[in-house]
Amino acid sequence: MKVFLIYVNDENFYRLLPEDLGGSKPGDARIKVMGFPPLGIETLAPVLRQHGHQVRMFDTCHPQMKEPDIAQALREDPPEAVALSFLSTTTYPGVKSMAQVVKAGLPNVPIICGGVFATMNQERILKDCPFIDAVGVGEGEELLPDYLDHLDQPAQVAGLIWRHEGKIVKNMPRPILKDLNQFPYPDRMTLPIDYIESLPLDVPAVLSLEKFCTMQTSRGCPYTCIYCDIPSLTNGKWRFRSPEHVLGEMQQLHDQGYRSIYLTDDHFLLKRDRINQICQNIIDHQLAFKWGCEGRVDSVAVDQLPIMGKANCSFLAFGVESGTQKILDRLDKRQTLAQIEHAVSEAKRCGIERAHGFFLVGSPGETEADILESFRFCARLKLDTFGFNRLCVYRGTPLWHEYLERGILDDERDWDKWFKCSDIDPTVLPSEVVNRARQKGYALLFAHRLLFRPVQTFKLLRTLGRHMKFTDILRLLSSPFRRRKLNRKPELPARMIESGLTAPVRPGVPHLPSVPA
Repeated sequence: MKVFLIYVNDENFYRLLPEDLGGSKPGDARIKVMGFPPLGIETLAPVLRQHGHQVRMFDTCHPQMKEPDIAQALREDPPEAVALSFLSTTTYPGVKSMAQVVKAGLPNVPIICGGVFATMNQERILKDCPFIDAVGVGEGEELLPDYLDHLDQPAQVAGLIWRHEGKIVKNMPRPILKDLNQFPYPDRMTLPIDYIESLPLDVPAVLSLEKFCTMQTSRGCPYTCIYCDIPSLTNGKWRFRSPEHVLGEMQQLHDQGYRSIYLTDDHFLLKRDRINQICQNIIDHQLAFKWGCEGRVDSVAVDQLPIMGKANCSFLAFGVESGTQKILDRLDKRQTLAQIEHAVSEAKRCGIERAHGFFLVGSPGETEADILESFRFCARLKLDTFGFNRLCVYRGTPLWHEYLERGILDDERDWDKWFKCSDIDPTVLPSEVVNRARQKGYALLFAHRLLFRPVQTFKLLRTLGRHMKFTDILRLLSSPFRRRKLNRKPELPARMIESGLTAPVRPGVPHLPSVPA
């Protein structure tokens, strides 16, 4: 059977490499993109081929893989099934549009969609989008081949939600995968796209032009941070591939010329012996790539940072989130400020080239003084890079459920949206106050770095300067202080819109409903 796997990419999370850095020119089949590869469809492609199917992959970040191009491919090389993959609510409108394009070209070809957002909103998607025929809930390695084998008998497919004679049918659930070693390694060669290692920023910030890809060695996370939906997707289970299986893929990537790898594990630093074996295998087999990962500061495997440094781990990102214990507890991080300082210091002591800190601002109960304290705390840490983003709420997270109980959100009408907490929660500082505090914090942080850590700052700027224009570096440094033009108004819950509110009603603050012009 011929199958199209289409990854609908979020335009906010990729950027074409400029031509002066070796980026593609108009009409080039092979392009260079600052962003992550679509590991989901890359993983499914070889699995489907093992089941005898022909597979063609698309990533909409490619200028020649947009809706008109896919419509043409449907006419010239019609598939017998189409699978749409996407991650979040921000991409859902694009998925609906893509499904409509597919149905218009091939009305009798079944369309199944999958991914995090699809799993969280399975029935609602089928009610909302008539062009999608089925939703695969959870992991697709077993579900998708099963679905293709039973296109005429979808009731036989566990984990499938599908439409039959105008009604939504929900099959029995499919258990999460236990053996992650059983599947072939992802197909990273078929897509005509070179994914470039870059900082997750709003300006071109290329870290290297070496051959780069992502890799997943484990799945899931057992923690319950209020802003994260990962535990609800995997029932709080953490599963992992064996060190031997990981080594096999790493050896393949090394032989294919990859020299930079980012592990997309939700939490890599969970099993001490496994980390030690993976790192020792990298050392013993002299695998010539650098790699990075994410992990919690309270992990028992922090003591494995020395061997990680020896095994060429060059990047380690920590979810710091806040510089006050009050807000860490409110976010249910289950970590302390002392653990954060210890983990970051150990990472740098053990030779990790770049330690990154993820921070959140605009949390419930957070004051302006708390935000500034987070910046001061960041200044004390030995971080090389950092990011301070506003807290957002997504369906499936504990915070979403809290907002349902508080009457801020309506699950039936807000399910396909995401919200910045400062726009909807009266216990959060207003957005303008959060942004003003963030700008002040960045100014303090930058001044501290220049005065007290000039060598580290110079090294980072030199790294960025290898592949960036001086004007782009200036743009990068000034971005926290520029007023951004919003492409759209802030997303608001249905109840606020009905009430004519443009901001939440905060205790002690009079608020007038908006008046139509």
